Amino acid sequence: MTPSGDDRATVRDLLGEHGRTYAEEAGIRLRDTPQPLYELLVLAHLLSARIRAAVAVAAARCLFDDGMRDARAMRDATWQRRVDALGRGGYRRYDERTSTQLGEAAELVLDRYGGDLRRMRDAAGGRPERIGELLREVPGIGPAGAAIFLREVQGVWPGVAPYLDGRALDGARRLGLPAAPEKLARLVREEELPSLAAALVRAALDRHVVRDVEEARARHAA
Repeated sequence: MTPSGDDRATVRDLLGEHGRTYAEEAGIRLRDTPQPLYELLVLAHLLSARIRAAVAVAAARCLFDDGMRDARAMRDATWQRRVDALGRGGYRRYDERTSTQLGEAAELVLDRYGGDLRRMRDAAGGRPERIGELLREVPGIGPAGAAIFLREVQGVWPGVAPYLDGRALDGARRLGLPAAPEKLARLVREEELPSLAAALVRAALDRHVVRDVEEARARHAA
């Protein structure tokens, strides 16, 4: 079925208002290379806690600004240094446990994948379901963290796309969009899928996002 013009207009308004990926917010220039992929893993870990996304993004920036941009640097940092960086980002409720998990996760990524998450993808045969399973073996990464990573990484791992999980589909329903990944993917260019996923998640989590899109529609109709 050909996507409707209304659906396309809704998506354009959504992306215009809320289409920045979480990786972009954290200052990650996502490419298919080890460092930014590891940074995305750290961000997915932080975002998966019951804490505001803005705080998780700020904490990720503080870790990266303090040099903890790859698995080796994260592992070699002291526990207290990681705690202090998380605290500067406002991530205080979970800082001690998260510091421990980040160290353990870095150790696993180094031991199992040589610090290169492309090896995880290859070990999974590029299959999103299996990548998700391997991600959940990383300390601190549960189902939510794995989904965040896959939503964002699909821009540089095209074999994952279209990855629009239940949370993103909840956002689509709230906006009156088709709640099916294949139908939603036809509304954007392939390189826009991570932005669409992030914007749909925001719509699922924040009623103000839906209101912003509705107001944009009203402006167009006026």
